[in-house]
Amino acid sequence: MSAQTRISESEWKVMEAVWAGPPVTAQQVSKALGEDEGWKPQTVKTLLARLVKKGALRAEANGNRFLYFPEVDRNAAVMAETSCFLDRISRGSLSPMLAQLVQGRRPLSTEEIDALRKLLPENRNRKGGDL
Repeated sequence: MSAQTRISESEWKVMEAVWAGPPVTAQQVSKALGEDEGWKPQTVKTLLARLVKKGALRAEANGNRFLYFPEVDRNAAVMAETSCFLDRISRGSLSPMLAQLVQGRRPLSTEEIDALRKLLPENRNRKGGDL
């Protein structure tokens, strides 16, 4: 996902509702988010329209309503957001962020440590891996 298609925090919440069970209507998204977020249906429609304009969603007319489909895979969106976040906080370097996470407020769980141990050799074997 490019910088033009980066999505805001509010848009991300809408995308989560769409990813959860496409296709969805604006009414379904409003129902899923409205109570938790306190958003009015028009707010949801505005966010949906923005996401369509950015190319993150596709809208198809279905009678007097639209069905919304994700045009961006959730995993790809997470990777793009993670990359932007890394660029912003640590100039793209993963090491300072990992150090902060590992030395952070709470100790890593056994499961988290095991997952990291599994990922490191996999990354080393990838062409261009820097860990």
